[in-house]
Amino acid sequence: MKRFVKLLSLSLSILTLMPLSVGAATRNESSAPFDWRPVMEAIIQVESGGNPRAVSGNSVGAMQITPICVKECNKILKKLGRDLRYTMNDRYDVKKSKEMFLLIQSYHNKSNNVEKAIRSWNGGPRYSKKATNRYYQKVMRCIK
Repeated sequence: MKRFVKLLSLSLSILTLMPLSVGAATRNESSAPFDWRPVMEAIIQVESGGNPRAVSGNSVGAMQITPICVKECNKILKKLGRDLRYTMNDRYDVKKSKEMFLLIQSYHNKSNNVEKAIRSWNGGPRYSKKATNRYYQKVMRCIK
């Protein structure tokens, strides 16, 4: 009888907690998307001072996007089954540059980790903390 009471008690406890976890999952799914605007604006200030025509080697535009970044965005779009593709000239368009940043984050940074976003924008997906530290600090100082 004691065992039955314990099992019943445990079952009731589990059933009582289940609606809370279901509600939490629903709340997270319906929450607003992460706001990357302050990070993007800070990166633009650090990278180009806001100049959409800035050029430094093979990095161009307000966010100093490289050809490798454009190729990665197009690879992601293809995997997602989307028809859109970015061109090298799109790097000079601030709106399209931000779209590329957001696409990269949505695919490679699902946890919306700001530090990872900043460091990987500077050092690539396998960035070194040491090598990206100065850049990370500059961007963080610009975030409003």
